[in-house]
Amino acid sequence: MKIIVGLGNPGSQYAKTRHNVGYLVLEELKKVSFLSNALLLKPETFMNESGKDVLKAVSFYKISLDDLLVIHDDMDLPLGKVKLQKNRSSAGHNGVQSIINSLDNKTFFRLRVGVSRPEKSVAAENYVLQNFSDEERPVLDKAIKEAVERAVTWANE
Repeated sequence: MKIIVGLGNPGSQYAKTRHNVGYLVLEELKKVSFLSNALLLKPETFMNESGKDVLKAVSFYKISLDDLLVIHDDMDLPLGKVKLQKNRSSAGHNGVQSIINSLDNKTFFRLRVGVSRPEKSVAAENYVLQNFSDEERPVLDKAIKEAVERAVTWANE
């Protein structure tokens, strides 16, 4: 069994924000019928506390970290870019850092979905809580589709 975690913040006010890309991908993954060997996990904690739920699931199901995939937004990637990596630092992402801290390990897989960097006049913590613009939506939708495909491929390996 594998666990796929989508990171985000609970609550309707955050539903369409950049920080909720992991949740958005997870919602699309729920529609995939041939993912029977993966448990989908949507932590109901705020982003900075994601590690608590991930640790509970990994411990309960006795999952190897090789079988853990965390999907999250990433400001270091251009909008729409999707990148699968393993054994990386959090690069300042508080949700990922929470997971690393809780697991006391960083050797899990991450599917990073680019949301770009804000203009210098906008603080990063405010930027990730903004909704995507109408112009950004088609690029985001394509990235979500790619992220779903990559997650399915990962889960079925």
